[in-house]
Amino acid sequence: WGQAEVDGHHFFWTIHARNKKAVTLNLREPKGRELFLDLVEKSDVIVENFRPGTLEKWNLGYDVLRERNRGIILVRVSGYGQTGPDSHKAGYASVAEAASGLRHMNGFPGGPPPRLALSLGDTLAGMFAAQGALAALYRRSVTGEGQVVDAALTEACLAVQESTIPDYDVGGVVRGPSGTRLEGIAPSNIYPTADGSWVVVAANQDTVFRRLCGAMGQPELATDERFADHVSRGRNQDAIDEIIAAWAAERQPAEIIATLSEAGVISGPINTVAEVVTDPQLVSRGMIADHWDERIERNVKGPGVVPVLSETPGTIRSGGSLTPGQHNDEVYGELLGRSADELDALREEGIL
Repeated sequence: WGQAEVDGHHFFWTIHARNKKAVTLNLREPKGRELFLDLVEKSDVIVENFRPGTLEKWNLGYDVLRERNRGIILVRVSGYGQTGPDSHKAGYASVAEAASGLRHMNGFPGGPPPRLALSLGDTLAGMFAAQGALAALYRRSVTGEGQVVDAALTEACLAVQESTIPDYDVGGVVRGPSGTRLEGIAPSNIYPTADGSWVVVAANQDTVFRRLCGAMGQPELATDERFADHVSRGRNQDAIDEIIAAWAAERQPAEIIATLSEAGVISGPINTVAEVVTDPQLVSRGMIADHWDERIERNVKGPGVVPVLSETPGTIRSGGSLTPGQHNDEVYGELLGRSADELDALREEGIL
């Protein structure tokens, strides 16, 4: 995956699989299952992304895993969760974003609901799965017991939708797409500048809005009854957007951002990736990081390790593996103590 190509190679995996070991294992065969259970004994967390029931079909359900390691934590990521009428369905981020209502709010009023240029549902589900694993590890530190973490793509997308459900429940409001702004939260929008580019200005808090008015040389706007508080600005969103847009259109983006930043108003450019990779703030914090790719024998840049920890900062030890099973000998040999002859035999039998 990935849109850039060099000598037939793509580079999503270089970044996505950094620091991971790649092993192969045929879980449909008894010897494969036994080897997996040996790994379970030495593990804290298992993450799986099969349709619900697949592990059970292979006789590797949580009850079986727990017999080998009562503290094991099983993180199960699926489209709709492990229970419910849709649990049997396969799920992708695109469908989860749509079914959860998230995509309905994306785009511009009157237009079709587009998808984002990335798989947001997968990212959200992974984040919630990681949080669940950490919570389960904390409980295990107290009780010694593991548990199942059930993370659904649809529910991860549902969880980030702010007030959409209570707004509908109480007021019958069906939030729709709002283009470049959030309805009722003003000013918080993008505005065209003198060179044709855009800047983001977010000054919807009352105190910050007063600073914006002063920075624009229009302090009287802060006491204008149309804009004096959050509710009023939300009701007169078009009017305040027009005023800010007229002010920004006469200025270069750097001047706008410098003026507003000095006044304590949140603002910034809309960067492409070409600007992102040279951004001084991101570079200074190690967020544009090198990943060595053996296929092309050069570093490939990608995101750094988030978040930054003061005492145990994350590091990039390796890029994504070259081939499936690249680390079979290391993991099964060094971790589980299998001999070279045993591993060769497992390969011949199609287990590895």
